Amino acid sequence: MEEAMKAGKIAESVLKRSVLRQLHTESEEVLLGAAVGEDCAAIDLRDQNTVVLSSDPVFGSLEQPEELAKRVVWRAVNNLASAGAAPVGIMVTVLFPTSANEPQLRTLIQKLSEACQAQKLAILGGHTEVTRAVNQPVITVTGVGRTQKDKLVRTSGVKPGMDIIATNWIALEGTVRIANAKEEELRTRYAQPFIDKAKKLEVYIPILSEAAVACMSGVSAMHDVSEGGIFAALWEMAEASGVGLEIDLKKIPLRQETVEICEFFGINPYKLVSGGCMLMAAADGNAIVREIEKAGGTASIIGKATDSNDRVLLNEDERRFLETPQTDEINKIGDLS
Repeated sequence: MEEAMKAGKIAESVLKRSVLRQLHTESEEVLLGAAVGEDCAAIDLRDQNTVVLSSDPVFGSLEQPEELAKRVVWRAVNNLASAGAAPVGIMVTVLFPTSANEPQLRTLIQKLSEACQAQKLAILGGHTEVTRAVNQPVITVTGVGRTQKDKLVRTSGVKPGMDIIATNWIALEGTVRIANAKEEELRTRYAQPFIDKAKKLEVYIPILSEAAVACMSGVSAMHDVSEGGIFAALWEMAEASGVGLEIDLKKIPLRQETVEICEFFGINPYKLVSGGCMLMAAADGNAIVREIEKAGGTASIIGKATDSNDRVLLNEDERRFLETPQTDEINKIGDLS
């Protein structure tokens, strides 16, 4: 009897043998298709314009419709940004459990509309359904964006010798989600202003501006750091590009709020969902960092790509190898929306 798969992203080995190897249809109009680590697909419109598409499932609680709606929009926007695309809109498929009611549906759609308005996006359409197949809302979001053919950015664009850059801080999305869902537990150790500050980190999660600056400053590759955290994103970018890595663990940017919340729940921030952080590669990482900082953002060079097959994490005198992506740490916290 075959062993059941674990919750979360499927393992890379499973993705390669049971998903990617089953895909045999190709089209010359497809500039970017299904591959390890790629956040988007891209279609050539034959006039230098390119349609960029992304797709992601988002799960959550009807008790926090605003937070759920924002996560849906953030995921689409950040994926599109990683390809250097300007978002146009989203399509959403909403699957509701039979325990849900119409006012809850109305509220969620209202919150989705508000989140889209904040990012200047249109809701292009989709599908809504009530089904016994789910016990919490499942929202599949398809992001639709545009760019020019010669401006398309791939996860697979890393070359040996390039600087590896991380914007903002890692684990922002995980920190915000935990602070929202586990406020009462956190109050047993932390004062309310600390928890409120952790919640307000959500302002950093949309990363369109950082990506746009990087695209004008010589970036060669970008990858949205989402499920599985920075360790998963580093592995995926290296695997997509066929390069090695040397990453200085102490240079990976972390907020103190994240450190303390992760310690409280006994989880690893480097493996925690990290919407709000974009992984980048460039021949001149300092130029990218300077331009992002000039625009009011934050970015750090955390290491280099190498011509080796080794993906190495350096921590002072310690040297260890990066593992293949693991299940996101957020799955270790029960009843999390």
